[in-house]
Parts: sequence; C-alpha cells; structure tokens
Amino acid sequence: MLDRMTGLEVFAKVASCGSLSAAARALGLSQTMVTKHIAAIEGRLGVKLFHRTTRKLSITEAGRNYLEASERILAEFEEADTSVGADRVEPRGLLRLTAPVVFGSSQIAPLLTEFSALHPRISIELGLNDRLVDLAEEGWDLAIRIGKLRDSSLIARRLAPSRLVLCGAPSYLKRQGRPKTVSSLTDHNCLGYTLSQVTDHWIFGARGDVKVRISGNLRANNGEALRAAAVAGHGLIYQPAFIVADDLRAGNLVALALDHPTFALGGIYAVYLPDRHPPAKIRCFIDFIAGRFAPDPPWDRA
Repeated sequence: MLDRMTGLEVFAKVASCGSLSAAARALGLSQTMVTKHIAAIEGRLGVKLFHRTTRKLSITEAGRNYLEASERILAEFEEADTSVGADRVEPRGLLRLTAPVVFGSSQIAPLLTEFSALHPRISIELGLNDRLVDLAEEGWDLAIRIGKLRDSSLIARRLAPSRLVLCGAPSYLKRQGRPKTVSSLTDHNCLGYTLSQVTDHWIFGARGDVKVRISGNLRANNGEALRAAAVAGHGLIYQPAFIVADDLRAGNLVALALDHPTFALGGIYAVYLPDRHPPAKIRCFIDFIAGRFAPDPPWDRA
C-alpha cells in the first residue's frame, strides 16, 4: 500500500510543476512511481485530479479543491514536525513532574521559582504522591524517586545520596533514655513508616544486613507526620536526612549513633521513559536540580 502522506506530497508537487516528469525529478522518484501515487488517490476518491493529453497536464476542479485541502494538511504536518523538533532543542512546553510528598514539597517546590526565571517558556505541573507512579500510563514526563529503583526500563540519573537518620526529641531521650545498640531499640517506642517494604523491622549496616524488630504506638504513611510526632517527644524515628535535617540543626531532634551504622537508601534519582533524545525541558530540569544538589545536598550541609 502506498503511503497516503507521500501521495499528498506527490500530488501537490505535480500540481505545482504541471508535469509528472518534472515532479518526479523534483522529488527524486521515478515517473512510474509518481503516476502510481496519483492513480491511487484518484482510485480512492473516485474522481479525476488531472486532465492528461500527450502534450499537456491540467488540474481538474476536483483536483483544485483537493489541492487546497492537501496544502493545508501538508503545512500543518510540517509545522508539527518543526514544533516537535524544536522541543528537542529549545526548553519549552509543559513539564509534568511527580515527586514524593515530603521531598517534593520541601526540596523541589522551593527551587521552582528560580527554575522558571531561567526557563520562562517551561511551565510545570508538580504532582506530589508517595505511591509508585506509572509514567507512561499517567502521562508524567519525569519522576523523582528515592531508594532502590524497581523499574529498570526507565532512564535514571542520580541526583544525590540519601541516608537514613535515627533520631528522637530531647524530651523523649530524657524520659526514656538513649539507645546505645541496635538491639536496644526493642525497648523504645519506634514510629513506623508504613510505605516501607519492611514495616516491622529497621535495617542497619552498610549492606543493610542488620535487622531489628521494632514496635510502637504510631505508624504513618507520611514522613512529615512521623517527624512532627517525634519532635513532640512521641518516640524515635528512622527517616531520610532531608526530612529531619532542619530539626537536627535547630536541636528539635537529636541524631543517635548505635553500634551499627545507619543504612544508606541508595540515592535520589530523576527518572523518565526511554528516549534517545529526550525533550529539552526534561534535560534542562534534571541539569538544574542536579546542580542545586551537588556536590553535597542541602540537607547534608552544616
């Protein structure tokens, strides 16, 4: 089957050249192929597009009407090609970005004003969600993910390290005492994060090979809720540094060192769907965020 878009191009070129042979030369096609394209269109439409004699070719009334529509379609097609091609080079358009709730609100959102000033032709839709979002199915351009990546088909760029911090409020530690070892956590009110892969254990050690069973009277699916409860003296939390950094600096929480080091989550990543040439809006946003988090992320700075 002949390509219909190519057929429109051939038809428009024949109309402008007034000759099958001239159109063939202009398009780099054989005259036989040009004739086949015109015949295919006429057969599909059931009308004559050209009057042909041995010496002359002239367009019919039906051909003139079809030419007007064809030129409009070809112009729109060219404009679409140009627009999409420009998106690969020029940062512009809507960037749909999804990120975990606490990280997105505390670390990404405050940077968006600066980014918009640098790239005024990009508008951003920020979606905050702690569940694992399907980029393709839900139409997101880019996601921020923390920890071990589950979907290896996505393209990922590591933005920053992410480490866990065990901490509690001074009031809690004064009341219940400081744990000294991993095993002593069983004697403490440990506030659990329900979206963790393991909800009844905390993992320690450089390789994550030290596990301790924990229990407590509060669990939540949001790190900010756990942080607030810990600051109020409710119990101990084991959360990423970006959640507790400000409270550690302010003295609202105290970091605890046990007989095994805390576990590193693996990193914070920007991920997007496979694309050899991702749009410029994606590339420049990732570069911008990576630059703000390097060489040390703000939550690890003194």
